[in-house]
Amino acid sequence: MAIWQFTVTDKDVSYGASNRRLLTPKGCNEPFKERYWCPRKKWFILEVCPFVNRRECEDFAQMSGEKFASF
Repeated sequence: MAIWQFTVTDKDVSYGASNRRLLTPKGCNEPFKERYWCPRKKWFILEVCPFVNRRECEDFAQMSGEKFASF
């Protein structure tokens, strides 16, 4: 089994040996095979994140004390 990395840069998304343009402005909720990339968790989630941008996500985590790494 091969291990590959999913990376979001300024304008591109790369996974394994493939590259493509970003579909979202900041890389949050970047779709990939019926999943969505969460840069905060650095993992894929099943549903689209409810936050508009990364800042809103960070603000929510600070206000609620919720740790997304525990998911």
